[in-house]
Amino acid sequence: MTIDEVFPRPTVKQVIFQIRYPNLFYLDSSIGDFQLKIMKQFQESAELFKKQFILAGLGPEQQLADLSTEVKPDSTQKIWQFKSESGVTVNVTRDSLDINSTHHKTYQNEGSEKFRDQIQSVVDSFKETIEIPIITRIGLRYIDECPIVEKNNERFSEWYNTTFPINRFKIDTAIEMDTKSVVEIEDCFLRFIESLRVDNNNHKLILDFDAYKKMIDPNDYLTATDKLHSIIIKEFEKSIQEPVYEYMRGQPE
Repeated sequence: MTIDEVFPRPTVKQVIFQIRYPNLFYLDSSIGDFQLKIMKQFQESAELFKKQFILAGLGPEQQLADLSTEVKPDSTQKIWQFKSESGVTVNVTRDSLDINSTHHKTYQNEGSEKFRDQIQSVVDSFKETIEIPIITRIGLRYIDECPIVEKNNERFSEWYNTTFPINRFKIDTAIEMDTKSVVEIEDCFLRFIESLRVDNNNHKLILDFDAYKKMIDPNDYLTATDKLHSIIIKEFEKSIQEPVYEYMRGQPE
């Protein structure tokens, strides 16, 4: 089954796009031009500073209390952050750009704002103001929170094609369950994590699809992203069964 509709109650809660590139020292002087290009949508902006700490020790017999925390002069990372009212955040550093959305319900299907259009708008504006010689890594990540209507193996198997060892352990006895796989698919990679989480006695299934590709010509970024999305959607379809589709077609809670 190919997903070609926009669901009123999608399981996706967060979608993240990222490109990485060589450290661009001249980016500081050009970031203002990029800000002007996207300001109509991303009106809230800030400069953030992230310090990277190094724990320095002398040997395996040393106690944790004896370790010193050192901050190197060049270890502070500047992050330029831009936010929209709808729930989209753009973060730019000297070596990466990411777009984080809790707003979008579809990548490119008609009927709602498309995350693909958002990616294209931001990245094209970035490329127009800042020259990127090569994209060293491009990634697309979908995090889905899926319902568990009854905590038993039989009903769970009706909803999901799980990677959990439910032939060995019962869902109703589980406090946590996690599986992780990293695989190569053609010339791309996929990190897939399936997790069972309990929040105030509310059980939910987390499906985390993180697809990425290395060394891309900047002019081919959108083609590469389309391929990553195709990989993710195929794996999502393999993970769920018809009751999940019916759930997503229901009214939002």
